[in-house]
Amino acid sequence: MLIGYARISTPEQNLDLQIDKLKAAGCDRIFSDCISGSKCDRPGLIEALDFARSTDVLVVWKLDRLGRSLSHLIDTVQKLTERGIEFKSLQENLDTVSSGGKLLFHIFGAIAEFERDLIRERTLAGLESARARGRKGGAKKLLSKTHIKAGQELARDRTRSVAEICEFLNCSPST
Repeated sequence: MLIGYARISTPEQNLDLQIDKLKAAGCDRIFSDCISGSKCDRPGLIEALDFARSTDVLVVWKLDRLGRSLSHLIDTVQKLTERGIEFKSLQENLDTVSSGGKLLFHIFGAIAEFERDLIRERTLAGLESARARGRKGGAKKLLSKTHIKAGQELARDRTRSVAEICEFLNCSPST
């Protein structure tokens, strides 16, 4: 069974083009989301993945409709493959049904892993360089030790609300 998934990022956009292409490709069932691709929680995608069974094919109009990033796309397709579900992207004419499509996905996977390793190496080198110059990571302290002690004393007095303590210390409740 061909299962389609369409996604738009904002309500101003329209799903019609994607749905038309998925129907033309022969999708028996189509799931959709109107949510930014950067969001983890995409109910339509979760529903499509729950609905899909071994030997089914998940079809999208374009690769970026499925994955938040290249590594997320590859992880998602890998999970599909582990469940016996194939993947196909219409616009890029890429799938995991054919051996050529599988090869391209493995190449994408290797590139994504290489990119993650480069980012990690650069981050570690930058942190090491900053430490060598005497810099410490993390957010700057918003309250002095004196203010922290005062806040703790005020908090022990159960008659004061968090809002009152924050007003006194001139800070937010999360601080």
